[in-house]
Amino acid sequence: MDFLIANAYAEGAPAQEAGGLQMLIMLGIFGAIFYFMLYRPQAKRVKEHKSLIESLAKNDEVLTQGGLVGKVVKVSEDKDFISVSFTDNVEIAVQKSAITAVLPKGTIKSI
Repeated sequence: MDFLIANAYAEGAPAQEAGGLQMLIMLGIFGAIFYFMLYRPQAKRVKEHKSLIESLAKNDEVLTQGGLVGKVVKVSEDKDFISVSFTDNVEIAVQKSAITAVLPKGTIKSI
């Protein structure tokens, strides 16, 4: 089948210059982008959430990750759980890390 298609031969590869410094600069740029775009904002959010969890007190109105709004009834300092009252008769133990926000006072009444 050589008579239908001509053989194609690759040209010689051009000589590559040593680009070690350029590679280090690009690696540094990517590291900086990673730090400022991903790591730093996430670390800031984690720090804010940790301070929110530590500042939980009795009678705070909170929002859980599941979208439930309730009032903190009991905060145990030694454990990782709090008791949240969603209605007068319903009180549930919730992990502290499941609290996403502390709402302003009177939010439950306005809902």
